[in-house]
Amino acid sequence: MEECISVFDMLKIGVGPSSSHTLGPWRAAERFLAEIRTEHLLTNAIRVKVDLYGSLSLTGKGHATDYAVMLGLSGQDPETIPVAAIDGIIQAIKTDKKIKLGNENWIDFDVENDIIFNKNFLPFHANGLTFTIITSEKVYSDTFYSIGGGFVVTERRSNAKHNQEIKCSFPYPIQKADELLAYCNSLNKSISEIVLENEKSMRTEAEIHHELMRIWHTMLECIYIGCHSEGILPGGLNVRRRAFDMHEGLKGTLPYSNPQEWLETIRKTEVKFRQILKWVSCFALAVNEVNAALGRVVTAPTNGSAGVIPAVLMYYLVIENHDAGEKEIKQFLLVAGEIGSIFKKGATISAAMGGCQAEIGVSSAMAAAALCELMGGTPAQVTMAAEIAMEHHLGMTCDPIGGLVQIPCIERNTMGAIKAINAAELALETDALNAKVPLDKVINTMWETAKDMNSKYKETSEGGLAVGVNLADC
Repeated sequence: MEECISVFDMLKIGVGPSSSHTLGPWRAAERFLAEIRTEHLLTNAIRVKVDLYGSLSLTGKGHATDYAVMLGLSGQDPETIPVAAIDGIIQAIKTDKKIKLGNENWIDFDVENDIIFNKNFLPFHANGLTFTIITSEKVYSDTFYSIGGGFVVTERRSNAKHNQEIKCSFPYPIQKADELLAYCNSLNKSISEIVLENEKSMRTEAEIHHELMRIWHTMLECIYIGCHSEGILPGGLNVRRRAFDMHEGLKGTLPYSNPQEWLETIRKTEVKFRQILKWVSCFALAVNEVNAALGRVVTAPTNGSAGVIPAVLMYYLVIENHDAGEKEIKQFLLVAGEIGSIFKKGATISAAMGGCQAEIGVSSAMAAAALCELMGGTPAQVTMAAEIAMEHHLGMTCDPIGGLVQIPCIERNTMGAIKAINAAELALETDALNAKVPLDKVINTMWETAKDMNSKYKETSEGGLAVGVNLADC
């Protein structure tokens, strides 16, 4: 039984700061609305209640989980909502103590009493949340699990999926890296070509092109906004944005008026090694500072690791190949998405399940593989690049200070991006056919490491830096 995961499942447009704690609960709220519409309960509702469990309750405040469920229940979409409107919507709900359920039915809603942060964990997954709707005649509840990267499941549907014979509609179904390499070898195709054939089984080439470029333009705009925004990030840690100052020091007096013109301008600047490090770090910082401020980002494969892939793609465009365009951008995203899907199938992309190795580690592996193919790597070298990147993130804990996706999360994206570039270069200089550690082995090792990891290092803010640093000193 093979699981079909599209590139567009791995690279999703949404709102920060967290894919599992913000985007996932938001999508869960949307699914609950769809259920109560089907049950004809939405227009008769008099109260709605949300119970958050596990990691969602322990770090939900810092990850804006309460905001996400309110926005989702209001009928707002994370891809299209004007991010500048978020604070106003939330404040109105809090002040008026009312919510317009599904953008249809005004009901009483007291944030303090109707969103409950339970401290206990549900057995199925660390990120659980239960929605309950009350009408004059009926009480209806359902429980969802945010399993990382914005993916949401229910326990009953997950069990049904694994108990039934479900066949993948992809012409080249892939569960493991070895299967991907076998297709490449037998068909004499690159990884991106195999992935494109799979995507074409669900969408036209025009649709694939449009969606990939929409993802890229969202990434580029996010970097641009981050490089041009200064000040203090919200949340109480008083973290100062650094991308703005770093960008000011790098760009000098370069003239430009929009993201695309800015990109073309900086591609013409001469850079040395130290400046390369600064540019890559600047790109990654920019994305994750926007993410921390509830801005629009591309989940890649999570929000907390959203800066790695765009930073490495920008590195290729700005430093390595000034002639690269849409063809290379699409190729990069196709490879990155496929590598991410293999990690999701074989391990996890949820920090609440696997620590930060599941977020920064996976994003670094995705970026390394994509860069390696663009640099001329063989399919075997591409998967080796992913393996090298993950190998040097194994065991990384998720220990956000104050439950915020800021320290150490933002800086970790810069490190993940640099490691990805290094991993790609190492793979390109190696005989990958005689690799000592295949990608599938490191994915399995990552999963075993995740299961062995103490739960306090899995996005709970109960261990590591989260308790080692005094919040009063921030």
